[in-house]
Amino acid sequence: MGRETNIHAIRVLEGQIEGGQGNIIQLKRTRNSLLNISICTPPEILGRIFAWSLVLQAYHPQAYRPPHSRDFGGLQRGSYNFLLVCHHWFEIASRTPELWSFWGNTLQDWEKRHHRSRATPLDLVLDGDKSDPGVHFDEPLQDAVGSRVVQGTIRQVHLKSRDGGTLTSIISSLTPKGEGSRNENIESIVLGGKGLTSVDVSNFFARSRLSRLSLLDLSGRIRISSWDHLASRTTLLTTLSFNISTSPPSPTLAASRLFSILAGNSNLQELVLSGVALPDVVDGSAFKVPLHKLKILSLEGEFRRLFWLLSRFILPEVLDRMDLIGYSCTAEDVSQTLAPYMRDYFQRDTRFQDILEVTFYTIPGSISISVTVEWDGTREQDTPYAEFKVYPAADQFPPDVRERLFIDLFAPIPREHVLCLDANTDVTLPEELFFMMPNIVMFYLAGVELSEGFLLPNPDGPYAEMTLLPSLEYLSLRDVLPIGDDWSPLTTFLANQASDGKTISLAIIGDVPHIGSEVVKKIKDLVEDFVYEADPSVEEGDQTYTPPPF
Repeated sequence: MGRETNIHAIRVLEGQIEGGQGNIIQLKRTRNSLLNISICTPPEILGRIFAWSLVLQAYHPQAYRPPHSRDFGGLQRGSYNFLLVCHHWFEIASRTPELWSFWGNTLQDWEKRHHRSRATPLDLVLDGDKSDPGVHFDEPLQDAVGSRVVQGTIRQVHLKSRDGGTLTSIISSLTPKGEGSRNENIESIVLGGKGLTSVDVSNFFARSRLSRLSLLDLSGRIRISSWDHLASRTTLLTTLSFNISTSPPSPTLAASRLFSILAGNSNLQELVLSGVALPDVVDGSAFKVPLHKLKILSLEGEFRRLFWLLSRFILPEVLDRMDLIGYSCTAEDVSQTLAPYMRDYFQRDTRFQDILEVTFYTIPGSISISVTVEWDGTREQDTPYAEFKVYPAADQFPPDVRERLFIDLFAPIPREHVLCLDANTDVTLPEELFFMMPNIVMFYLAGVELSEGFLLPNPDGPYAEMTLLPSLEYLSLRDVLPIGDDWSPLTTFLANQASDGKTISLAIIGDVPHIGSEVVKKIKDLVEDFVYEADPSVEEGDQTYTPPPF
């Protein structure tokens, strides 16, 4: 049947539909069967298109995932609406197993779709926060999961929930009962959740071979009676993440068991150990673990335990991401341990000799610095990123100690390559710091008090005749407080910048007191663009909003 005949026949059928003649449903089916997409597209291609329409919406191993993230995208509302287009499409979808390899991410989704999945490899995903509390993991679902275990067709097991009872029941159904299947085809496991009550997964790991497992992520109160199974049965891990709070009588993760797991997985690319998952310090141990293919390392826990563990790793010269978060540290720990490590880290990774964005803050209770090769919000996935954060052993470091520690931590950064500096600090920034960063283009300040000499060199100091920020093009001030409602320190700085023949763009946002119309006009005369988003009581005409040109 030619295209012209199709068009004529479709128009006749549409006329009959509008006129209410004949069986409306049958007429629509006949019309839809004549559409080019139904006639010209082979069923296997159309089925593949349907499958990809779900892949692009939902969590799936082939779908895009942000780096360092295993969140569940889930099925969007109307994901399966293509089943309603016509009988032909419905039949093709019903015969396309890939459409049913992902049941959804709630128990109610599982109930709707599990009977269609047949023997296709299954991605079993549960996001407990989205499940209907009235829907339970009932006997039909238990049997469906158990049959997939027997068939050996489970590929992904990603279960997150606060409900330990539901997770325990699902894990029980996933555990091989006989001597046949051993879950050998499972490629990734994510178990846990915030606020999760204790879940015992000992039997699951004991009876599963997991010879193809590449991703293992355990979080929350997970109970494992023995870590030997993970050490002996996983050899292909590329991602390992432990953020667990083991419950008695579950043994803690000993250093020897962790080292055994790491040593047996030579292709490991991402390692995340947080909180109590960090093993106890074993004094005198000389054992070293080679991690030659690692790209992402994230360690969080008690400071000395963290650095003891770090000293036992043989790392590649460069990493895509480094996160170190240490608790209960002293000032000596920061100056004598962390600062030298940072210096070595930045020196050996030459990619940091590039345009840098640096974010730092020092507040009572913590000091944090993160560095990335970006400065305009367009960081690529494979560009390096490093974050170093410490929390003191006491309630807080005294202000003078915090300032010294901040300088100790900032010193190792390749400061001449910093183009964007984002600061939220209660530490007075020394002017020599800025003279070591002459290429700053964008500068963000938060919680700053405007006082005399704001961002200007000390008139009695060695930099009195120099410009503090010679390359500055954009300044953002959040939660700024002028001392005595005096905005002159800011306008003086802007006038000083303008005197060199180069104006900047300025943004004042957040918790900011009223700026009088005369000050607003003066600021406008000194800057290229002005963003003022603060006090709504400012008279109309005094506020302007122009997006910054970056």
